[in-house]
Amino acid sequence: MFDRIRKIITSDQEIKESSIDEEKKIHVASCVMLLEASHIDEECHDDEMDHLVETLKDKFGIPGEEADELIELSHDHRKNAVDLWEFSNHINQTFSKQEKIAVMEDVWRIIHIDGKLDMYEDAFAHRVANLLRLTHKQLIDAKLKARDQLKNRT
Repeated sequence: MFDRIRKIITSDQEIKESSIDEEKKIHVASCVMLLEASHIDEECHDDEMDHLVETLKDKFGIPGEEADELIELSHDHRKNAVDLWEFSNHINQTFSKQEKIAVMEDVWRIIHIDGKLDMYEDAFAHRVANLLRLTHKQLIDAKLKARDQLKNRT
């Protein structure tokens, strides 16, 4: 009887831990995409990082210190990754089409926050759209929406 109770308790703990791990993976995958967007032009400005932190806090409902920890963890994952496929694959397996479009909008906002778009940033955005299996129209719609949101913010 005690073995049965122990199995139930253990399996409940494993489920909770695996859901926390899954949530962390989602956060890291999204954060890596945003970090890559902020660093793709090899100039990561304070306003880009501030916007990235605000995006993480809004998107995941986490306080600032957790956002900082997530960024640090994501930097490590980003540094050790061969490419973005592992992160985009996780997003593709977990996110709905609308959630993937929201990630694309977040990427565009990070890119546009400094008011300029260079060829590396544009190429990166197209690569992310392909990795997330978004159409060209969805890519452009996300770009326009992000740009409009930034204009309305100021």
